[in-house]
Parts: sequence; C-alpha cells; structure tokens
Amino acid sequence: MPIAGTGMLLTSMNIDAADEADFNRWYDREHLEERVAIEGFLEARRYVAHAASPKYLSLYSTATLDVLDSPAYRVRLANQTEWSRQTMAHFKNMLRVVARITISKGTGRGAALGLVRLRPTPDNAGAWRDALQEKLVPGDRDGIISMHLLESEPELSGATGDIPAVRNEGARDWFVLIDGTHVGAVSAVIAERFTGPAAAPFPLPVSVGTYSLMWDLAKSDIARS
Repeated sequence: MPIAGTGMLLTSMNIDAADEADFNRWYDREHLEERVAIEGFLEARRYVAHAASPKYLSLYSTATLDVLDSPAYRVRLANQTEWSRQTMAHFKNMLRVVARITISKGTGRGAALGLVRLRPTPDNAGAWRDALQEKLVPGDRDGIISMHLLESEPELSGATGDIPAVRNEGARDWFVLIDGTHVGAVSAVIAERFTGPAAAPFPLPVSVGTYSLMWDLAKSDIARS
C-alpha cells in the first residue's frame, strides 16, 4: 500500500501566534523523532493548512492498529517530556484520531494533501466502504498520487494523558486522504467526488480541507542519524 502499515494516528490543532515558533521547534526537534522511534511506528508527516482548519496536521503510520494501544506507546504517553507537557498545554481545537487504514490505492505520497471527513452510520457504512473502493482510485488523474480511507477507532481516539484533545462527537468518523503533487489537483478531486453532484451516495462531508507538506520522517531516517 502507498501508506506504510495498517494503523494511523491523525492529530490536528491550532496554536496561538505567540506560541507558534516554539510549537514548530518542538515538533521539528523533538516530537516527531520521539514518536517515530517507538516500536511499531513507521513514519510521520507534518502539514500546514493551505485552506483548512485546524491549521496544523500530523499523520503517524504504524505497522498495525494494535501499536497505538501497545505498552511501548502507552509508556510514552504516560511519560511526556517537560517540553511536550508545556507545548501540549497550548493546543487549541485539537483532534486526535486513531484509525485503521482500510483502503489505500496508488503509488507514493504527495506534497499536497486533501482531507475529507465523513460521518457514516452502522446502516450505511458497508455501502459507503464499497463506494469508496471506486472513488479512491487515482486512475490517470494528473497530479493525484494516491488515495486512502482511515476508519476511526472510537475506543482509542480522543484525549489521553497530557494530550488535551477535544471530546470527539464524531469518534466513528472516517477520513479520506488525497495525496497529490499540488493543491489544485487535490481540490479538484474533492470538488468532483465529494462535494459536487457526483458525490452520491455521500451527503456533504463534515469538513474538507487542503494541506501542504512541511516534512516527513521515516524510521530508517532515525537509524541513519
């Protein structure tokens, strides 16, 4: 699959301008490497909004969903660094989602990301999943690299330890990821497949947004450092 592993942690948040420089320094100099070093974590990617809210988004790929409920991960959550505690206390509008990667099509990852948040019900989840098998095919679309579906695990999502995530009223939401080479290509697919007349059988998404990649880190990068 284009995304390594079958588990995913998605986090997004806003931060006050006065705290933003230290927030970015913490992410870039401590947090991503600390998380990717945990057993079972494979890679992490950081994004900043092009047209989305919250402003910042991170994706952490894991070998399996179970990694995100493992002793190694829970020990790290229970023993945050002082810098982590100070920084997390300033998070605003944070969303923390633990999810299964159930569809992943295409090859590679792009510099632009589209994020579509859907809210299925037990009655329509199967039909939606079947429909997404067709919708999430990059095909020969210029600028589209790969497309993915994340299905949230409500028991593992939300706040934990010192992470002040908002209580997620949509804990069973799904998140479509659209990887592309530029925001225009990603935005066009969102409009065509999820917000326009061809969106059926889906209602309007809970939210849509576009992000630009800041940087990414793989386990092998740490091993070489």
